[in-house]
Amino acid sequence: MSSKHTARKKGMHMSKPMTRNHENPVSRSNAKRNILYALAAGTAVAIALGIFVPQKKPSGGWVPYDEARPTVAQFSGARVLTSDAPSFDFGRISMAAGNVSHRYSIKNTGTTPLTITEIFTSCMCTTATLTTRSARKVGPFGMPGHGLLASISESLAPGEAAQVDVVFDPAAHGPAGVGPTARTVTIVNDAGAALKLRFDGMVTP
Repeated sequence: MSSKHTARKKGMHMSKPMTRNHENPVSRSNAKRNILYALAAGTAVAIALGIFVPQKKPSGGWVPYDEARPTVAQFSGARVLTSDAPSFDFGRISMAAGNVSHRYSIKNTGTTPLTITEIFTSCMCTTATLTTRSARKVGPFGMPGHGLLASISESLAPGEAAQVDVVFDPAAHGPAGVGPTARTVTIVNDAGAALKLRFDGMVTP
């Protein structure tokens, strides 16, 4: 074999490592650039999800409407609107006998007039009607979200009393309603804490 041919083969063998050494930096550069692009894209997606995807609300059990309401000015302060007997026990209540009712007395014990701004019940089976000293009836009021609620803006002078007639339908929940029951009527006013009237009973068929 001639010396020229041998030299040519040696040159070919020597050129391969040189070519690989020349390409490796480019490949590494491209890989780094691809990684940077992927990180940037991932960051953008994460930011977009954080902005546009609504946060899930914490799950929890059912809470009665009058206990779930936010605390506002009408619910704070000393209680000025009071009742001498805010609780009542019906005892045994028969579904077959129909609705039962009870009359509560309420009074403005403050030194300035107050205005009743809202009345609502804790269940659709219960309604409440306000009767003032002048025999004016306002209502009936029920559970928010179940039918229309009457609006109210009724003033009571200092020392003035009124009546709240509460009606309970023991058959409203069907057979599932048999057993002990407790309901509330909440009366919101602009002078102090809301007044809650409560009744209990044992519902039977």
